[in-house]
Amino acid sequence: MARPTHHGIPSAHAEPHLSGRSGWLRAAVMGANDGILSTASLIVGVAAGASDHVTVMLAGIAGMVAGALSMAAGEYVSVSSQEDVEQADIAKERRELKLNAEAELDELAQIYETRGLPPPLAREVAEHLTEADALGAHLRDEIGLTDLSPPRPLQAAVVSALTFAAGASVPLTVGAVAPMESLQVWVASATLVALGTLGALGAQAGGASRRRGALRVIIWGVLAMAATSVIGSLVGAAL
Repeated sequence: MARPTHHGIPSAHAEPHLSGRSGWLRAAVMGANDGILSTASLIVGVAAGASDHVTVMLAGIAGMVAGALSMAAGEYVSVSSQEDVEQADIAKERRELKLNAEAELDELAQIYETRGLPPPLAREVAEHLTEADALGAHLRDEIGLTDLSPPRPLQAAVVSALTFAAGASVPLTVGAVAPMESLQVWVASATLVALGTLGALGAQAGGASRRRGALRVIIWGVLAMAATSVIGSLVGAAL
């Protein structure tokens, strides 16, 4: 039987599912992927237009710090907005149940009818679930809210910042030790390996194809670094 576990949102099932990872997994994968790709693209772009190794590394470090803070702020605001919307829906359902319980019962029964239950059974199920947990039944079956992946703004912000910094450390480390004349090649190669590995691991954690997960981030990595390299060369030549 469903039971409220997170701000009144019912638990979908006691058994763990992969979808329960979606909140932190999305933030972690996006943070690490963005950290690797944006920092590598910045380094490659600056290296294409400059010959000073110190300048390139300063740009990379600044990009890592700014990117990590930006990711944290963005995730916190985004997930907080999601949480606000869910809480507004919960408050609305609570008011409607208090003001017009019979209409809400009819609405719940109609939902079960559209899912294939005959009208008498749909009504009986709605009555039983309403008696057990009216708010939880409406949140789950009318709105689709469960506690499989509740919004956690602070968790998303911290995970995004840390994984961004961890991802950014890959091109930064390679750029720090690579010779300036071949820095772009070394950083680009390490970045594609890191992106492919991350894409495969993220896909595996989410129960998807590792090959597809790796390929899609590698393609975007190639495009991003090629674009910044061209732009860096053009700007460097103009200056």
